[in-house]
Amino acid sequence: MRPAGRAETESLYFSYPHFDAPQDRASLPVSAPVAIVGAGPIGMTAALGLAREGIRSVVFDTKATFNDGSRAICIARQSFHILNQIGAIAPFMEKALGWTTGRSFYRGRQILEFHMPDSPAEKFRPMYNLQQQYIEQFLWQAVQNEPLIDLRWQSTITDVADVGNGVTLTVTDPSGSYPFTADWVLAADGARSPLRKIRGLRLKGENYEGRYVIADVQMPHDYPTIRRALFDPDCRRGGTILIHKQPENIWRIDYQLRDDEDETEALREETVRASVAAVLAEIGYDGPWDLEWWSVYSANTLALDDYRDGRIFFIGDSAHIVPIFGVRGLNNGLADAHNIAWKLGWVLRGDAPVTLLDSYSPERRGATLDVFANASKSARFMTPPTAGWQLMRDAALNLALDHPFAGQLANPRQMTPYTYADSPLVTNDEGSWSKTAPLPGAALPDAILETGHLSDHLGQGFTLLTFDPELAKSVGHLPIGTLTLPADSPAAQVLGATARSAFLIRPDSHIAARWSQATPSQIEAAFTKSIGGPRP
Repeated sequence: MRPAGRAETESLYFSYPHFDAPQDRASLPVSAPVAIVGAGPIGMTAALGLAREGIRSVVFDTKATFNDGSRAICIARQSFHILNQIGAIAPFMEKALGWTTGRSFYRGRQILEFHMPDSPAEKFRPMYNLQQQYIEQFLWQAVQNEPLIDLRWQSTITDVADVGNGVTLTVTDPSGSYPFTADWVLAADGARSPLRKIRGLRLKGENYEGRYVIADVQMPHDYPTIRRALFDPDCRRGGTILIHKQPENIWRIDYQLRDDEDETEALREETVRASVAAVLAEIGYDGPWDLEWWSVYSANTLALDDYRDGRIFFIGDSAHIVPIFGVRGLNNGLADAHNIAWKLGWVLRGDAPVTLLDSYSPERRGATLDVFANASKSARFMTPPTAGWQLMRDAALNLALDHPFAGQLANPRQMTPYTYADSPLVTNDEGSWSKTAPLPGAALPDAILETGHLSDHLGQGFTLLTFDPELAKSVGHLPIGTLTLPADSPAAQVLGATARSAFLIRPDSHIAARWSQATPSQIEAAFTKSIGGPRP
């Protein structure tokens, strides 16, 4: 929502472009290896990931511009690695605000200060704040430079039909309707996914009672870029407030509505302005400010039973909805897109059997369930669902006033990469390893090398990371890159490796297998498993 007198896309700081529907449609292709429905962050990330694999895609979106408002604003370190791999990272690095710290307050007193792990060994910060319209703009700029991506705005999918070894979409734009056929379809069309509805699929899970108003406020405040959480503040007794700094002097304020507050009244501009003014007074700000945009949301943990329906894969919010606490929604969706993109690439190029695609739903739904476990704890603490939960939450907060250990209960435990320990593509562990070494299925940790970071030296496909030059030579017959490092390098220390250790790294930078002492036959067997079976 925008203040009275401003158009829907009239912003204090961002110029929304207008995208026309496809012109001269008769000359456009009516088929592609992959069709992507939805040109938000998840859909465009998937398209760029496919292009990196050499796969052409067509992206359809109903809108004529980017999504309005800040929406998803927190981008985790692993997501920056994804953006780096798909070639879109430069403007994100220039614009986004990195942060590591969060502070929680109860009735005006600080009860917690947490610090996310950060060190020079990491290429990126633990977390970045950036409004979603910038996220979409920067991805769109990358899409514009990619000839393998055809993005069609003002194009709505009105029907879906399975046809042999493909799917036919009915696309409707201002010029009429036409059929479009794809081998595979990615549904990145959001929480209200029309494709999900057309296929008769439902999200299942838990709805929470807590409602939050999101308000974007422009003000020249010099408070550092951290996460601030206010529990039971004077301005909103019994409620919770979250505050994040964003670029362009935009501050994101999320405040909880009371159970007895009428949502319609709460969303009136006058009411929002009064509520925001009270929050700003609470944090000691008495300078000028203006209201940019506002909306409302409820916390939910919902997911499909299966993220695949025939030749359609659901990614992002079309597959799952998670509470914002812990900033897991966008980041989980970007990981979905990254996961399915490399797998479709390998299958469509003929480098892997189609059975590789069977792993998408187990891996990514497993990641969602892990997110649910953490997000549910945060949601229950932020918005207690029952009187009993409220009593326990308030008791913990009161205890934290004088006992710092209790403040950890207010720690949101931000998004961390999921370990695909139970994936059908991951080889069971062999050898003896330190407890701090990354497990098979985990994302490869970063490390500083003589030239750049470890993540800079991974190949586009699979990479055998080894500390034994002879072992690297022995796998030349496999379609994998090799990276040989000194046994005393920082990477070896981070990985808990010795001179005979080896790691098989997937295209999405997760560890497919590790060995304390590898043989060529073991590596070949693990590679075969990691692509879903013998190569075609």
